[in-house]
Amino acid sequence: MQVLRVTGGARLVGEVPVVGAKNSTLKLMSAALLAEGATHIDNLPAIADVAIMRQLLERLGCGVVETRSPDGTEGVTITVPQTPESAAPYELVRQIRASICVLGPLLTRTGHARVAMPGGDNIGSRKLDMHIEGLQRMGAAIEIEHGFIVARAQQLRGASIWLDFPSVGATENLVTAAVLAQGTTVIDNAAREPEIVDLLDMLVAMGAQIGGIGTSTLEIQGVDALSPVHHVAVADRIVAGTWAFAAAMTQGDVRVRGAMAAHLSIALEKLTSAGAAVQELPDGFRVTMTDRPKAFDVVTLPYPGFPTDLQPQAIALLSIAEGDAMITENLFDARFQFCDELARMGAQVRTDGHHALVRGRHVLSGAPVQATDIRAGVGLVLAGLVAEGVTEVGQIHHIDRGYVRLEEQMRALGATIERVESSTFG
Repeated sequence: MQVLRVTGGARLVGEVPVVGAKNSTLKLMSAALLAEGATHIDNLPAIADVAIMRQLLERLGCGVVETRSPDGTEGVTITVPQTPESAAPYELVRQIRASICVLGPLLTRTGHARVAMPGGDNIGSRKLDMHIEGLQRMGAAIEIEHGFIVARAQQLRGASIWLDFPSVGATENLVTAAVLAQGTTVIDNAAREPEIVDLLDMLVAMGAQIGGIGTSTLEIQGVDALSPVHHVAVADRIVAGTWAFAAAMTQGDVRVRGAMAAHLSIALEKLTSAGAAVQELPDGFRVTMTDRPKAFDVVTLPYPGFPTDLQPQAIALLSIAEGDAMITENLFDARFQFCDELARMGAQVRTDGHHALVRGRHVLSGAPVQATDIRAGVGLVLAGLVAEGVTEVGQIHHIDRGYVRLEEQMRALGATIERVESSTFG
C-alpha cells in the first residue's frame, strides 16, 4: 500500500499555486451536458475525481479531450451530442458524490435520467431528499429502483422551491434543471458558496437567465436552449485554506497564489486570532507565523461561515495550540472520525455528538494513521509536519481525490515528505 511518509519539524516557506476548485470543476463538467457542442473548461485540478467525471461523461456519450494551457494548467473540452445517454452507471457514480449533479442536466435535456445513488467521502448523512422534492415540484416523476434514482419529465415546469437547508448539491441540481424548464423557478434558501457562483456565471455565459446570483434567493427564467462556452474555473478555496493552516502550524511563511482571500475571510480571521499575520495580495494572500498558535473556537456553517472542509485542518492546528478550543460541527455528523486517528499521534481530543473539545499540546508524536476522507487525510499530513519522528498516512487515495501532487508541493516548501510503499497497513 502506498502511504505518505512525513518527517516532522520542517518550517514551510515559499510560494504555492492553487488551481480550480474540486467542488466547482465537477459541477461545471456536468453542466456542459446542457448544451450541444463543445464546451471548454480551463484551470482544472489534475485529481482523481476529475478523471472519474471525465469517464462518466464519456459513458453518457460525450467526447472528452484533455488540454493544457500555456500557463501549464489543465483543461478539458467536452463535446456533447444532440441527445446524451441518460443512464449514469453505478461503478462510476459510487466513487464521487458530485456525480449526482448530472441528474438535473440529463433530466431537463433528455426528459429522462437514471443515476445511481452516489458515493464519495464517508463523512455522515447527506440525503438527497431536497434534490428529489425540488425536481418533483418542477413536474418530475421520480422513483428509486434497484439503487438508482429514475426521473422522468416530458417538460419541467417552473416552481417555487424552499430548501430546508442551503444544500450546495441540491441548489446545483435544481438550477441546472430549471435553466431549460418552462417558466420561472424561484429557489429560496439557496447555497451561496463561491463554487455555486462559479457555476451560475458559466450558465449565464451559456445563455441562461438567472437573477440573484450570490444571494440566498435565485430566480431562473427557463430558456429554449443553451450554447457551449469557454469557462475558467474558480480557484479552490479549501486547498488555499489548507496551505494557510499549514503555514500557521509550522510557524512558516507561505504565499498562496491564485486564490481569493475574500473566499476565506472567516478562516483567515481565525488564523489571525491565533497569532498569524495574514496579508492580502493582488493574486492571493500570504500567511506568516512566528510563535506557537493560540487556541480559537470553531463553528462550521454554510458559506460564508467557517467551512466544514477546513474543520480537520483546524483541529490539527488546535491540537498543538496554546489553550483549549471547542469545535462545533453543524454539517456532517461523521466528520469527527478523524479525531480517533489524530489521537494515535497523542492529540487530546474529546468528542460528544457534534462537539469536540481540543486541548493543545506542545508536540505530537509520529504514528501510522489512516485517512478516512479527503480533508481528514490532509489534516493528518499537517499533523505529521509538526510531530516528532515519522508519520505514515495510509489510504491516501482519499487525498488524491482533492489535492494535486500534495507531497511535491509540500517538498517545494521545505517539508520532508514522500510517497512510498509500506507494509504498515498490510
